[in-house]
Amino acid sequence: MRYFLDTEFNGFGGALLSLALVPEDGEEFYVTLECDDPVFPWVERNVVPYLDHVPVGLVSPRMTRREAAAALSAYLATDPQPELVADWPEDVTQFCSLLMIGPGLMVPVPPLTFRLLPLQGFSPAANSAVPHNALHDARSLRDHFCSLLD
Repeated sequence: MRYFLDTEFNGFGGALLSLALVPEDGEEFYVTLECDDPVFPWVERNVVPYLDHVPVGLVSPRMTRREAAAALSAYLATDPQPELVADWPEDVTQFCSLLMIGPGLMVPVPPLTFRLLPLQGFSPAANSAVPHNALHDARSLRDHFCSLLD
């Protein structure tokens, strides 16, 4: 199955705030994480207010990194070969970082394939129902990608 990945994080290289996976068809995955670091002003204005602007069934309390990693592992467990599509390298970095739960330890995941799809002239956030919300931006990425196939 192909999943479209988006993340929100606290400034360049900063702590992960939310992560979404939107499959071509099926149940979406969305988590928000606790953040103890001071939040960058741009992130405070443009990301934090929209973290919970998702369907009721997907709103959850902020998770620890370990809880989010376990939830992600459980979500991917039923797919033998997931392909993750992202439009920005930091999304892949944040995803992979979340998998690691300690020195030399990671949550179990099936073999993963990543596709980095640089989108010249298209911004998922600018075309999103709720810009800078990982779930809505991942949906926007999915919709754009699928329109390219038509």
